[in-house]
Amino acid sequence: MTTLFKLTTSIFGDQGQSTQLVERFATSWLAKNPGAKVISRDLGLNPPHHLEALAFLASRVPVADRTPEQNKLLEYSDSLIAELRQADVIVIGLPMYNFGISSGLKAYFDHIARVGVTFMYTPQGPKGLLPEGKKCHIVATRGGIYAGTNRDTQTGHVTNFLSLIGISDIQFIYAEGLNIPEKKAAAIEGAGAQLAQWL
Repeated sequence: MTTLFKLTTSIFGDQGQSTQLVERFATSWLAKNPGAKVISRDLGLNPPHHLEALAFLASRVPVADRTPEQNKLLEYSDSLIAELRQADVIVIGLPMYNFGISSGLKAYFDHIARVGVTFMYTPQGPKGLLPEGKKCHIVATRGGIYAGTNRDTQTGHVTNFLSLIGISDIQFIYAEGLNIPEKKAAAIEGAGAQLAQWL
């Protein structure tokens, strides 16, 4: 069974433009993949807690040597990673806040970056450990227009992180100028047209 993982990060929940575009993609994708499984996680409405030192240190302890308390500390991280492992297709809503990703997404990344679980170090550099073949579609929404400029800190950050854990088939769609009244409608329409090409 094919599995779609929807990851939304807008602080505005269902009212966020990125969330609405993700839902638009998911609805059309499911119409073409009847019977597929869908996993949803909303980091805007249910933000992850920040990674703490005790949990980070517990992740470095071999599984057989962990205490019950250390296993408890890693339960949340383990659940996030399990979702990613199941996914064949991933779609991420990526609003820009103050030239960066949301704090919820940053915390999420911190929880799923686990040495020996989602990536490993090799003499040739880091190697991702998630199952191969995952496709990741990213819908980036911005109030201004930043793609291709040095103010776009998101594209490189997210691409580098996903590549670290083994996700390299990544596509971006940009809906920009959403805070510019004369550009908003065209930006959303253009992003929607590009989403249709992903199906």
